[in-house]
Amino acid sequence: MLYFHGDILRSMTQRKTLNLIVMSETALRDLNTLPASDRKNESSSKGSFTKPYVGSANENVDVSLVSTHINGNETVNAVAETGNSEVEYIESENLNDVEDVDASLKMLVAGLDSKDWVVVCEALNNVRRLSIFHKESMFDMLGDVIPLVVKSLKNPRSAVCKTAIMTAADIFSSYNDHMIDSLDPLLVQLLLKSSQDKRFVCEAAERALVAMTTWVSPILLLPKLQPYLKHRNPRIRAKASMCFCRSVPRLGVEGIKEYGIDKLIQVAASQLSDQLPESREAARTLLLELQTVYEKLHDLAPTTVSENPEIGSWEHFCQSKLSPLSAQAVLRVTNIAREGLVIGS
Repeated sequence: MLYFHGDILRSMTQRKTLNLIVMSETALRDLNTLPASDRKNESSSKGSFTKPYVGSANENVDVSLVSTHINGNETVNAVAETGNSEVEYIESENLNDVEDVDASLKMLVAGLDSKDWVVVCEALNNVRRLSIFHKESMFDMLGDVIPLVVKSLKNPRSAVCKTAIMTAADIFSSYNDHMIDSLDPLLVQLLLKSSQDKRFVCEAAERALVAMTTWVSPILLLPKLQPYLKHRNPRIRAKASMCFCRSVPRLGVEGIKEYGIDKLIQVAASQLSDQLPESREAARTLLLELQTVYEKLHDLAPTTVSENPEIGSWEHFCQSKLSPLSAQAVLRVTNIAREGLVIGS
């Protein structure tokens, strides 16, 4: 009797296995008969346009962008997801004003905090419109708005993330130094997003960082950037180095003097040996800027230089402010650049 039941169980198991094999082969044949466009969906390497993708609202996906025009007024990149839902990537210069300022302000926080990602993207675009056309009206709400923009920056859905990045750039250009107290969480996320592998998100984040270094005063921004120059992630260090390098020249000669050229040269020297070439290149660019500024400052004080030329030299300054190895590396960079200029002339 036991043998009989054993035979039945083995027979049932074999039939199930056979059915699974048949089903797998059938599915494989069906997949192979699909057009290539249905089997493969690639996102654009430039991040501006990708092939259409339709997915559920809970998936972590790259969304599609399709160039389109609305009434000839707003040029947009429409993002198609979940059937007929669309989100628009609109360049700042093509944004139109909101129809009702009071209504938009009233619905803003709820929209940004919505669980519907399409609604969130619409609210983010309204933040952009309000910051451009009605920045005074939205100013008092920045304390509530910016944390929700940061929340969208963390969103795994690319459409929400990129729209939030564009929103951050518009906030920088509109509010400048007025949002410095809320900068830290935005800065962290933009450095992270600019360091990731999704190219179209990365490029958008880099543009937002350029907007930040353009519109936020360097005297306020440099102390915010400096901790990230020592971040454990080399990509974040590289992006922070590039931002730091772009910000310093905006101080001007007198501003660099007041900030402390000795502090700045130590920062630049520390980046010369960093892991990624972007950090090292930013450091070289910054050192050349500092050398130029240093020489201009000493031209303003000819008496000091003439009395003791060695003390006033760039070489002496580097050796007095840096360790021997760091000074040697800095002088190698600046001397090579100077020799190149002499040969070029």
